[in-house]
Amino acid sequence: MTVLTTKNLNEKLEPYIAIIGPLAMIFLIMGFMGVVEPARYFRLSNLNIILMEAALYLPMAMAMTFVITQRGIDLSIGSVAALTAIIMAFLIKVYAFPAWVGVLCALTIGSLFGLLNGLIITKFKVPDLIGTLAMDLVYRGFALVLAKGLVLARFPDLITDIGRGRLPNFLPIPVLIGIATFVLGYFLLKRTFFGRYSIAIGSNPEAAEMTGISVDRYKVYAYMLMGAMAGLAGVMLTGKLNAVQATSAPYFNLHVIAAVVVGGTSLFGGRAAMLGSFAGVLLLSMMINALVTLRIEFFWQSVASGVVIILSVAFYTWLQKKDRDGAKGIKAVFASPDNLKLFKLVGVISAVLIVLLAIGNLTSGTPAVSG
Repeated sequence: MTVLTTKNLNEKLEPYIAIIGPLAMIFLIMGFMGVVEPARYFRLSNLNIILMEAALYLPMAMAMTFVITQRGIDLSIGSVAALTAIIMAFLIKVYAFPAWVGVLCALTIGSLFGLLNGLIITKFKVPDLIGTLAMDLVYRGFALVLAKGLVLARFPDLITDIGRGRLPNFLPIPVLIGIATFVLGYFLLKRTFFGRYSIAIGSNPEAAEMTGISVDRYKVYAYMLMGAMAGLAGVMLTGKLNAVQATSAPYFNLHVIAAVVVGGTSLFGGRAAMLGSFAGVLLLSMMINALVTLRIEFFWQSVASGVVIILSVAFYTWLQKKDRDGAKGIKAVFASPDNLKLFKLVGVISAVLIVLLAIGNLTSGTPAVSG
């Protein structure tokens, strides 16, 4: 009877294991900041900053969930966001197109860039990592050529509303856009062939092909969705800053991939966690905001983000092998002495990270100017 009860508990918890990790880290951050900086961190204006920062990455994280689920990766999204925003800016400011036409063109051109990425990967058989990294250079180069070092600024109200507007007595418009894209992504994942086929392709591409699934076509669809969401992020960033330049969005790819992986979507394909990706975006935004609130230098913020990514990937990779000790379900994660040793190692690494951040906080400040 006890075994049956434990098995039922494991089965109930299994679908939520992806979101448990980021949610636990979110509560840890909230608890820590509640002790250290409660007045500054939990004030309404700062919470609004966290939501606005997360909203920028939500559309891309939704699309990247499908790409990674299919065993893919897209390193070009920052350049796609910058180039589509530059094109939109030229259409509006130089050629006097209406703002809504510029927004639609940004989304359409972004999807075309995604189509190009997908065709390079599926038709020319270029690995996702190499193909999208090369196209990142191409798109960034075109952005530099078009902009010629200019900063395009002062856009119509529609653009700024998309980037930083707010409905009266309600949430900011970017947050609503981000939530809407995740609702769309959740529907696509759970209720459409696209979502089911994405999981099947990531689990076993050869078997999916043998069952009649057009693997290449659905890969292209995923990259087109990714390109369109990168274009939307470019519009949102332009509206947020009310300006755009060719070097905009330099770290979009790493931030988005980190959020999706932290949220539990497997880098090895076959497992998608849309709600986990949402929690991952929120977690990274809260963590970076906490480091800024603590006046930690940007370089230490990068260290913390990198450590979180590594620990998350290691945890979920190891979690997939939870039955290696002959046990079943989540209990096996905590069962063996080897696993306990690993948890101790993670604790030591986390403690070292906290010490490094403390040292960085103590040593940060305005450097003295010599001479």
